[in-house]
Amino acid sequence: MIKVLIIDDSAIVRKVLTEELSKQKDIQVVGTAMNPYIAREKILQLKPDVLTLDLEMPRMDGLSFLSKLMKHHPIPTVVVSSLTPKNSANALMALQLGAVDVICKPGSAYSTQNISKEIIKAVRTASLANVQKHVAVKAVNPAKTAPQKVQLVHTTNKLIAIGSSTGGTRALETILTDLPANLPGIVIVQHMPPVFTKSFAERLDSICALSVKEAEDGDLIESGQVYIAPGNYHMLIEKSGARYYTRIKQGPPVHHQRPSVDVMFNSVAEAAGLNALGIILTGMGADGASGLLKMKLQGAHTIGQDEATSVVYGMPREAFKLGAVQEVLPLPAIARSMVDHIKQKVTEPTV
Repeated sequence: MIKVLIIDDSAIVRKVLTEELSKQKDIQVVGTAMNPYIAREKILQLKPDVLTLDLEMPRMDGLSFLSKLMKHHPIPTVVVSSLTPKNSANALMALQLGAVDVICKPGSAYSTQNISKEIIKAVRTASLANVQKHVAVKAVNPAKTAPQKVQLVHTTNKLIAIGSSTGGTRALETILTDLPANLPGIVIVQHMPPVFTKSFAERLDSICALSVKEAEDGDLIESGQVYIAPGNYHMLIEKSGARYYTRIKQGPPVHHQRPSVDVMFNSVAEAAGLNALGIILTGMGADGASGLLKMKLQGAHTIGQDEATSVVYGMPREAFKLGAVQEVLPLPAIARSMVDHIKQKVTEPTV
């Protein structure tokens, strides 16, 4: 049984979350709290497995509480946030501080039914997460002077594809901030709600040597540029001549996800073949496993994050079980492996 404590200053939200979670046989709402001070006492008393946390509360905001919680008494936490640009920045900071996931607040643009499914899924995923595996938050670098440890010759026909889910925002930050500015283009699917992907891209852009943006339909994929699939849209890669372009589409969810890692990996396999590098990171479920296998069968090199450094070892495990992963690496070693592999590729003699 997953024991949940709900922290929100809104009585209506506490009621809705309690009702929806209590419908599940494997979830028990053991208590609610209207602010972090009450929550602190109830955590000690009730010993919940998972917290749901509002960010805007009286007396102490959710970010301050989360920071103290993860430092002194880590508990898997699901942030409940409204879908606005302002709140998305706060929600992304919560992920940096150690929150496992972010879901939409009841009463936002999504239907109550969809929100209920997301809440239930997020709580179940959080119950499996090891929040102590999160790494320290890196400081923002407005000047974008991240160290360039390896220099690469210019290339236009290589492509790097990365897929991630739960725990992926911090994993991606760890990898991207360790990469030089002149790598081949990188395309990323990170499972997260709409609006958040733009804020996430902007944050990464401020701390990476690479340029990072939320992908738009028809973007030319260029060296030194990272493209993150927008929330609620699939991202596919198409090739025209020697160049790659993004295609942003709707379509049904795959593995209950939109964007889907499998959709992107499958398109990369077709468009780039052996010129691609595929990486699958921490996340719940099996999204990306079959697509990564297709990339491998087309000649791409593939990397999977190891269990020890994954917040949730689901997606990398499924890819490994399928035989899709050639290298299993801890998170801190992935950037170096990427650079070494691309360096070998691009320094081969060319006609």
